[in-house]
Amino acid sequence: MGLMAIELEVLRELLMKRVMIFCHHSADPDAVCSAYAVKSLAEALGSVEASIILTGGASGISKQVIKALGIQTVDKASIDEAEALIVLDTSSPLQLEEWGEKIASSGKPTVIIDHHTPRPETMRLASISIIDESSTSTCEIVYWIYRGLGITPSTKVARALLIGIAYDSRHFLIGNSRTFRAVSELLEIEDALPDVTALLAYEMNRSERIARLKAAMRMELHKVGGWIIVTSQVGSFHASASRALIELGADIAMVAGGKRGDMKMSLRSTKRFNRETMIHLGRDVAIPLGEEFGGVGGGHPTSAGVKSKGEAEEILKRALELISTRIVGI
Repeated sequence: MGLMAIELEVLRELLMKRVMIFCHHSADPDAVCSAYAVKSLAEALGSVEASIILTGGASGISKQVIKALGIQTVDKASIDEAEALIVLDTSSPLQLEEWGEKIASSGKPTVIIDHHTPRPETMRLASISIIDESSTSTCEIVYWIYRGLGITPSTKVARALLIGIAYDSRHFLIGNSRTFRAVSELLEIEDALPDVTALLAYEMNRSERIARLKAAMRMELHKVGGWIIVTSQVGSFHASASRALIELGADIAMVAGGKRGDMKMSLRSTKRFNRETMIHLGRDVAIPLGEEFGGVGGGHPTSAGVKSKGEAEEILKRALELISTRIVGI
């Protein structure tokens, strides 16, 4: 990716200060590994102190990664002690939980590094932003920041970046030439592909398998403009359930559930659907839904999520309306 020299120099100066690094709640491996890589970059540049804040914990697979890499995080910290703030892989301040308001009101220089569609409220936090939606992962962006600053990642950082890229690219099933160039160069530093894929191997527990089966049993099928759209409701594992419905044959899968006031929804589509309809699930569906139902939504062209108020049935109905309207209008 092409990074402007002025952005890199400002980032270099900020990373040399006392830095606090944040990523979204239930941090996935891309968030955790990009945070670790930025912390290591700050230390390489001479930071007085760099700490990672997991604002709402880490996912199960991220906990495996944290343990394997020995990543150190901080449970409690005072934002007043920081001189610069780095927010990674986070499309909305709401994903930072109580830290979102603290960052917004801190007056501290704040850097946003992300590969999601930027939201206005997120951009208002930023002193500088480095955003590239064409990157498969935030780890990929962080690697090019290393390159732009003329710093070679350590073997441990290279491994972390490979893990983040592998996770968000679905084990390298998606990406562009720049993605695979980054992977190739990282493998020159740390030839650890078998270890990376083994670490990301994830065996579903009984609860997740049941959620997937329930989603299949409860799904409703809709045919719109020749596309197969399915909706379903489960109480947990929404992302896993929506992926399973895509694997069953849906062009779009939307799964929602939870208590009113804490509703979660996962959306997935095939690459073919995105390519032929140009419907971006994050920008065109998840973000509007989050705003309409008093919550937050965002994501990628073929993968998105919503956390909001409201009932699962009404959110799914509205999502179907948004998508159907765009399909009919094509």
